[in-house]
Amino acid sequence: MNQYLLSVWHDEDYELDFAGDEAQRIVAQVDTFNADLQASGAWVFAGGLHPASSSTVVRSTAGDVSMTDGPYAEAKEQMGGFWIIEASDLDAALDWAGRAAAACEGPVEVRPFQGE
Repeated sequence: MNQYLLSVWHDEDYELDFAGDEAQRIVAQVDTFNADLQASGAWVFAGGLHPASSSTVVRSTAGDVSMTDGPYAEAKEQMGGFWIIEASDLDAALDWAGRAAAACEGPVEVRPFQGE
C-alpha cells in the first residue's frame, strides 16, 4: 500500500467558531468521514491545525538556530489540517480526497509520499 497526504486548505488565517451551527455540521461530516477511513483500514493519522499565524519557523545556518513567528510561506491559502492515508493507488487516494473535500467543504490536496 502507498501512503498519501490529504491536506485541507483555507483562505488566509481562518478562525472556526466550533460553537456555531456551520462548524458543528462540518465537524459531524468530518467525524463520519474519519470513521469511514478507519473502518476501511485506510486511516493512518490525521489532525487539525491551528491557524498559520500560530506557527514558528526554525532555521539552522552553520550551526546557528534562529526562530521567527508566523508562517514560512507568504501565501493567501494556508493548510488547516490533514490526513495520512494508505491506498492501493493514486485513483483510490483521489477518491478518498473527494470524500474529504465534501466532508470539510473545502479544497483537499493529494500528495504521495516518496517511495522507500
